Amino acid sequence: MSKQTINVALIGNPNVGKTSVFNQLTGLNQQVGNYPGITVEKKLGFCKLPDNVKANVLDFPGTYSLNASSVDENVVIELLLNKKHSLYPDVVLLVAEVENLKRNLLLFTQIKDLEIPTILVINMIDRMDKKGISLDIPYLETQLKTKIALVSSRKGLGFEELKKMITAYETLPTEPCLNASSIDEVYFNTLRKTFPNQSLYKLWLVITQDVNFVDLNRKSLENNSFTKTNSELKRLQQKETVKRYQFINETLKIGQKIDSALATDFRSKLDRVLTHKVWGYLIFFFILFGIFQSIFEWSKIPMDFIDRTFATLSTLANENLPPGAFTNLISQGIIPGIGGILIFIPQITFLFLFISVLEESGYMSRVVFLMDKIMRRFGLSGKSVVPLISGTACAIPAIMATRNIENWKERLITILVTPFTTCSARLPVYAIIIGLVIPDKFIFGFLNLQGLTLMLLYLIGFGMAILSAYVLNKVLKLNCKTFFVVEMPNYKLPMFKNVAINVVEKTKAFVFGAGKIILAISVVLWFLASNSPTKKFNDAEAILMSKIENQNLSKLELKNKVASYKLEHSYIGIMGKTIEPAISPLGYDWKIGVAIISSFAAREVFVGTLATIYSVGGSDNDDTIKNKMKAEINPETGEKIFNFASGISLLLFYAFAMQCASTLAITKKETNSWKWPLGQLVFMSSFAYIVALIAYQILK
Repeated sequence: MSKQTINVALIGNPNVGKTSVFNQLTGLNQQVGNYPGITVEKKLGFCKLPDNVKANVLDFPGTYSLNASSVDENVVIELLLNKKHSLYPDVVLLVAEVENLKRNLLLFTQIKDLEIPTILVINMIDRMDKKGISLDIPYLETQLKTKIALVSSRKGLGFEELKKMITAYETLPTEPCLNASSIDEVYFNTLRKTFPNQSLYKLWLVITQDVNFVDLNRKSLENNSFTKTNSELKRLQQKETVKRYQFINETLKIGQKIDSALATDFRSKLDRVLTHKVWGYLIFFFILFGIFQSIFEWSKIPMDFIDRTFATLSTLANENLPPGAFTNLISQGIIPGIGGILIFIPQITFLFLFISVLEESGYMSRVVFLMDKIMRRFGLSGKSVVPLISGTACAIPAIMATRNIENWKERLITILVTPFTTCSARLPVYAIIIGLVIPDKFIFGFLNLQGLTLMLLYLIGFGMAILSAYVLNKVLKLNCKTFFVVEMPNYKLPMFKNVAINVVEKTKAFVFGAGKIILAISVVLWFLASNSPTKKFNDAEAILMSKIENQNLSKLELKNKVASYKLEHSYIGIMGKTIEPAISPLGYDWKIGVAIISSFAAREVFVGTLATIYSVGGSDNDDTIKNKMKAEINPETGEKIFNFASGISLLLFYAFAMQCASTLAITKKETNSWKWPLGQLVFMSSFAYIVALIAYQILK
């Protein structure tokens, strides 16, 4: 075969191991983005096939059928209908799970009706013996009119054969498995005569779903005399589904044998414990506790190494580069700013590692089921837990994930409260402040106070999200009722490859996404801190010399005093002094105020901002960020700026404040209104200010 590139669509129900199959085919050769015009995530990977063929592998959102009930499912349908789309598939890989073939095959039979070459990929074949399952592959291939690939993404089995099937996709049969038009012969014959050049099943999808494809306008169907009412269409859809399951049942009676006597089912026993009304919550609590203890304990050594490395780099740049503005920019702006974010890579990596392991093992679905009992009392359902838990990574994709919530009221409330969940961008702020004001001690021999504090901050954020949801449920007068359905996947040992890819991709996205903002803000801050509109800035040394004639200061002490004086009278100093009266009741000085304002671009900028300010302000460049912050003194009181009272105040402020412009933007896009994000900003910021004020005034 000559060299070519083919489009492969990876489609399947949730929890069938579709992502694992995608990772096996593409490895790290992936791109993540959004579909044009919407915020549904698109994963595109690249794969080498036999005979010098290349493949673009598109991983679609999980869907149960082509009867769409969410935006994610609409994405699948609309691309499959649009042959002119650049990613329209040459071949579809329908991923099924060996234990749930009956449910998975519904979607398979629908896609076959679209007359697209389709391969049935049956995953998790390594579990067949344990479950007493056997398959008659030749019979199934004949009945389903397709080729079947047996794979195990966990053990890497069957993928070479699958690649050969993909390469030979042109030989696959495209005729449907069954005649769906038999549900109403008269109606479908009329459709066929009216639109003789169109695929019959595509017409049916356009009629019954809120979708279009380029060759046909939906209104042209609605204006025809044969258009049925919504209730009639619903009845036909139900009839179609029943007919498909009848066909699937008849096929599996012969094609699949399950000998329950050979099965050894551990899942049911474990589920009874993990979803227990008492033990389930206790186990979840101890898992969270272990995660946050580990985040602090395991990351200490690499964090200290990164901190020292960047302090040394700053000193080397200052001593070895020619004196001047460019050297100051490098040593006082760029290096401290980037160091202020890279220092937290270990903690962020561990956070994503634990989340990935919980998802891969199947435990996260049990958490969703468990929390549904609580969420219902606050006007939400278990589906809202997925965005709230996803918010521990980032609020932006978490808010996007609310598109799976069909009920608009539940979805809106989830969007509005998700930013209270502690995201990974808050972790750098929490980590540095906790390290400064909370003792690194153990109580009862195993409880680390710093890890315990971090866990409490996560619980406070989640608790505030739940409480806000309760209030919004009472305030928003939207009468809706939904039912909660969650699938319990099988337990499995997390695949190292999947976990590694997820951790690498998420950490890389965090570092590079935040790194761009950090670098830009560091340069701006350095400029604002190194220039001034006043004469006091340029005459700083002369002014100070006249004030300290009788003081015996070393050259380094004099240099630091001059740098600190110039910083106070720079652009950034003037800005900070302007807002200082508003933040001083919270225990903050003007430098912290500048860091809070700059961190509105991204929360993690807070630490980088302080690193830049303290470097320009004359602190020893060879010192670490943490030591610079620890040494900062209030000139009026002589007390440390970062003490227990101000530290707790800062932690609570960042726990509740809306400190992320990107989150506001995505809220606006998802709600299609500025009313909701502006309401978020005003309420969260005001509440954060009041809580931080009360905490400082009580603790000081």
